[in-house]
Amino acid sequence: MAATTAAAPRHSCAKLSVAVEDPKAAGGGAVFVKATWLPTRFSLAVTDDAGAWVADASDAEVRLRAEQWDQPVAEYLNLAERYLAFQQPTSSYSFHDAGNGSRRLSWTFEKQGTKLEWRWKLQPSPNTQQTISGILDFLMDANIRLSEEVVRKTQSFDKLKQEGEKCLEQSERFNKEKAEFEEATFTKFVAVLNSKKAKLRQLRDKISELESADKPPEEEGEEEEQGGNSTDRTELFEEGSDKEASVNDEPSKIGSGDHHSSPEKSGATSRGKQGHKRTRK
Repeated sequence: MAATTAAAPRHSCAKLSVAVEDPKAAGGGAVFVKATWLPTRFSLAVTDDAGAWVADASDAEVRLRAEQWDQPVAEYLNLAERYLAFQQPTSSYSFHDAGNGSRRLSWTFEKQGTKLEWRWKLQPSPNTQQTISGILDFLMDANIRLSEEVVRKTQSFDKLKQEGEKCLEQSERFNKEKAEFEEATFTKFVAVLNSKKAKLRQLRDKISELESADKPPEEEGEEEEQGGNSTDRTELFEEGSDKEASVNDEPSKIGSGDHHSSPEKSGATSRGKQGHKRTRK
């Protein structure tokens, strides 16, 4: 069997600017409306500092009013709470005499382009001082709660502010340390790079010195080798020339001894001389 729990009542208290018959009267032009809201009913306590009036709407009365407005009970109560817990700037409030000491609290609103008026009649409080004291106590308690809430919010804000300042200091310190670390790392990197460059320059200079020391003997050897080859070629050329000369001389001697030599031998000798001349050229 499910246990049913009654909903906790909600309380509200608002200062409403209202139209009254005599604005010069005590409290004229403003009233304090304290309301207690339940799921199916509500109660009101109103004071203008001079008198007090109350209304206790039963479940049946609320249901009847809701039917007249063609609204569910919950929607009717939500609408009333919205306009009585906070003054709506688009609404006109009034608190007029309803006869026999009673007062009628009303306010206007628009629904689907039509201006409507919500009204509820209040009876004089059987104990005016107690009603006014209850409204003042509620306002004082609400003010105390609001002040405490402001203090808590202020403390929370101060705490957050301090934490924010600490975070800012840490961030600045981290940024400074990061910059110093990056600068030191870059300086070290540049030093290492310069050291490597210096070593590379030294190695390059040593290689250049070694190449310079080895180059002259190689060039002399190449010149001597080239000179020897030139001499050999000259000697071979001279030997070849002498052989050709000796060969060419023999036909001449034979020719001189025999005046009747054949034309073939003469032609051969002639060709040999021509070939010798070309060689010497």
